This record gives sequence, structure tokens and C-alpha cells, in this order.
Amino acid sequence: MEISGVIGGSVLTEGDLVEKSLSFSAGLVDGPSERPSFGQSIDATGLIVAPGFVDLQINGGFGIDLLSKPEGMWRLGAMLPQHGVTSFFPTFISSPQDRIEAAFAAFAQRPTDYSGAHLAGLHLEGPMLNPARRGAHSEQHLMAPSIPLVQSWTRDSGVALVTLAPELEGALDIIRRLTGRGIAVSAGHTEATSEQAQAGFEAGVTMVTHLFNAMAPFAHREPNITGAVLANNEIVGGLIVDGIHVDPVAVAAAWQAKGPHSIALVTDAVAAMGADEAEFNLGSATVTVDKTGVRNSDGTLAGSNLTMEQAVKNLVEFTGCFLGDALTSASLTPSRVMNLATQAGLTEGAPADVVILNPQLDVMMTIGSGQLLYVSPDAETRLP
Repeated sequence: MEISGVIGGSVLTEGDLVEKSLSFSAGLVDGPSERPSFGQSIDATGLIVAPGFVDLQINGGFGIDLLSKPEGMWRLGAMLPQHGVTSFFPTFISSPQDRIEAAFAAFAQRPTDYSGAHLAGLHLEGPMLNPARRGAHSEQHLMAPSIPLVQSWTRDSGVALVTLAPELEGALDIIRRLTGRGIAVSAGHTEATSEQAQAGFEAGVTMVTHLFNAMAPFAHREPNITGAVLANNEIVGGLIVDGIHVDPVAVAAAWQAKGPHSIALVTDAVAAMGADEAEFNLGSATVTVDKTGVRNSDGTLAGSNLTMEQAVKNLVEFTGCFLGDALTSASLTPSRVMNLATQAGLTEGAPADVVILNPQLDVMMTIGSGQLLYVSPDAETRLP
């Protein structure tokens, strides 16, 4: 269903929530000056209207494991709007080359009738990672940085974001090559010292993958990459706010250090997204979900069952932050670090990618490029 606008909601505007209406045309925001025709618009009175959520790191969800079935990225994208996501980066951990080639092929085969969140590009998390911080990545699939390895990694092939360890020999050259092709580079699964991290930043690293997790920790005499990120608000920290990967106190500390424009909420979700207890696949491994999180057979955390909707709720609870700031970390900040058009927010000429939430921060509706992608049963009476 094409939507012509949203009437009467509290719209996230320049970091604040402002009561106003929005008009849409040809998938773009016309601006707040024209009151939309009610016949084609949504009544958002009493609701919160924000730019759609952007998930930079997601390995699967709804029972779909992308590593096993890369073609499932389109089915995943069709379901993510129920959690407010309008753009996402299907993520592939260190794996055999044929899995990465299968991901390229799947990304190129967009279904003709696809309706869902925008697949903004692939996130290759590995294989150029430090074995000492590999986490759930299989050591046999890790590789040293090399030009042949990344030869086919281009925006045209679908690669938008790469996670690597900047301290590895040859990594700085690879960072420069990838960023020169328009690919964003994130530091992760790394033992980098603060000096090595700074070298990575200067080479082109713009963010870190799951801040605190799988990286050398902060200490007052050895700040390492964790301290380097906390001290540098030009670098965006991806943060898994499920209360398991990062203690709520550490979440609050990172928030105080960096704030909404330098923290990007991510889920790092696997097939278990939304499940409380079960077993799922993560590539060839089996992971178990329970109250302690998603873990592989040796107890290592292996992604999460977090949704972006819940991440926003948790951030507000853990930090006491202003809701508009939490929404910024779920939408505008990840969009900006990836240079997406949605980084402009709900301003004139920007994509009409919108999530509408109730005061309890439950997703009521999601709109992508002006098309209704999801409506909660509780919000059906607000439809045109």
C-alpha cells in the first residue's frame, strides 16, 4: 500500500520530537509544510514517528541462517519491518570462499516481487581477524590480509562493509584499498593497541564491530582499541544492547563517553532472533538459546536473539537517555556511517523510510520508500 503521509505524530526532527505531519511523494518525504490528504495517510496521533531502523550487523533471524542459506536474505528482509527495520546489511562471518560467493549471487538475485527492508549491501565480518579474539569464528576459516583475497570485493558485487583486525600485517593497505572502492571498514575481533587502532583510523576505519566484545579491553595504562574508540567520537561504536553481550553499566559508560551520534545500535542477530529457548544453526555449528544468550557448544557467545525494537527499549532503560537520542542511534547514526540517503532523517527529499511506535516503543507500523511494509494488529484502525 502506498502511503501519502503521516498525520499528527511526534516526529524525530533534529534530535527532538516535534508534533507535525509529513507528506510523501514518489517514495520521498515532501516535507512538513503540506498536510497530507487523510484518505492516503496514516493517523499517528499519540504515536512516535522516527526514521526507519538500520541494522549494520545481522546474521539471520526468524529461523533463517544466512551462512547456510544466503538466499534467505530476501525472506529475512521481508520480515524485518515488523521490528522497525527499513535497511539492513546481511552479515557473513568467516567461512569457506564458496559461502561468500553464494552470498554475492544471492544478493544479486533480488526477487521481482520483493517487498521489505532495503538490502543496503553485504557485511563481511572476517576472515581477516585476529585468532586471539576470534570468538565464535572458526579458526580454520581465518585468513591473513591479502590483495587476492579482496580482489572481488566491490560495491558492485554487493560488499558494503568489512570487519577486520587492523593490527594484522598488511591490514592497513587493505583498509585503504577497500575504502578507495567505497566500502566501509570496521575494526573488530582485534587485539589492537591504542596506537594500532589509531593507525587503522588514519587508514580509513570509521567504526568498530560490537564495541567491547572480541577486542582487547580497556585498562588505565593499556587503553587498547577499546579506549581509543571511547576517546574518539569520530569513530562509531556498534553496540549490542541486549544486557548480555555488554553489561548495562558498561552500556551506560559507553553512552556517556560517546552519545547518540557515535553509538550505532546493532543486533548481531542469528536465526534465533526473537526466540527465548531453542537450538539453531550458525553455519555448520549448532547454537543454543536460553536466558544466558545465544552460545555455541563451548559456551562462547555466538550472536544474539535481539531485535532492533528491543535494543532501543534496552538503551533507554540502561542509560535513562532521551528517547530521541536512542532512536538516532538506531537509525541516523548507522545510516550516516554507511553514507545512506536516510542519514538526512525525515527531511524534504529524503527516503520515506519510517517506523511508527507507541509510547511503550512497540512497533505499530513500518514504511519503506513510501510503501506500507508492516502494520501491527493494534494499529490497523489507523490505516487509510
